[in-house]
Amino acid sequence: MSDPSSPAREVPTPGGEQRVLRFSIAATVLVAALGIVFGLLSGSYAIVFDGIYSLADGATSVVALLVVNLIASHTAGESQDRRLAEKFTMGFWHLEPMVVGAAGMLMSGAAVYAFINAIGSFLAGGRPLHFGQATIYAGATVAISLAMAWYGRRANRRLRSELIAMDVRGWLMSAAITAALLVAFVIGLAIQGTSLEWISPYVDPAVLALVCLAIFPIPLRAVRQALSEILLVTPAALKHHVDAVAQRIVERHGFLSYRAYVAKVGRGRQIELYFIVPAGWPPRALEAWDALRDEIGEAIGGDSPDRWLTIVFTTDREWAE
Repeated sequence: MSDPSSPAREVPTPGGEQRVLRFSIAATVLVAALGIVFGLLSGSYAIVFDGIYSLADGATSVVALLVVNLIASHTAGESQDRRLAEKFTMGFWHLEPMVVGAAGMLMSGAAVYAFINAIGSFLAGGRPLHFGQATIYAGATVAISLAMAWYGRRANRRLRSELIAMDVRGWLMSAAITAALLVAFVIGLAIQGTSLEWISPYVDPAVLALVCLAIFPIPLRAVRQALSEILLVTPAALKHHVDAVAQRIVERHGFLSYRAYVAKVGRGRQIELYFIVPAGWPPRALEAWDALRDEIGEAIGGDSPDRWLTIVFTTDREWAE
């Protein structure tokens, strides 16, 4: 019996996820536009990088929104494209870690590229910079990024969505990047007309290189988690819980043994349980087996559209291997 259901947590409500992601995309486009315009006006490659980084983050948010829509329509049984639903009969949960992993790789790759450019610019003698315009941009962007991170984290206390968590990480990284730029630009502005003014051309490439070094490792944790889900690495805590439930069922009902297979893919949990029944047992009504499945499903917990639970009873061990 296959029963699509989910983790022991509140299920992310699609409407809430979509609203948060749409708002985030709009804010990201605004920050990206400010970054590119102010970067070109002030002559700061660090600001241009910040704007392009925001564009990349916005692109991943758009893809995340599409994934949320697909998951929502599938779990609700409302897929408008029947051909698409027929091609993905197991659902769209597997797309979620793909988006998270791709976003993390994109962010880390952008940081590496910007770091190389920053080193090249530093070795070439730096570049002139209009610190006043750069400071205005950095201050406004820090405020917007922190506000969006607060908004996303607050909403995600209820939604508990990996995609929104990824989006919040993106805003926090953007705030950290721009805060570092703000400090550097304020220092650069303060040294104008002093004996240290010769340092000014090096401020932009130096701070860009330091920021890239700081943010490069941050998305890698999300990439590592996404890869473990894509590769269907068994989550230890979930396997331990399912094993405990299955062992109690074996002892209570006199089965010979069981086999459990579990995986976490995005917000979805996939659980397959095979119980080995002694040969020659007297027959039971199908309703009795269904009642036992209900008992097992209730003991496992997390009955929601994001749990895929399959329970099989067989006398042939080969079916369970």
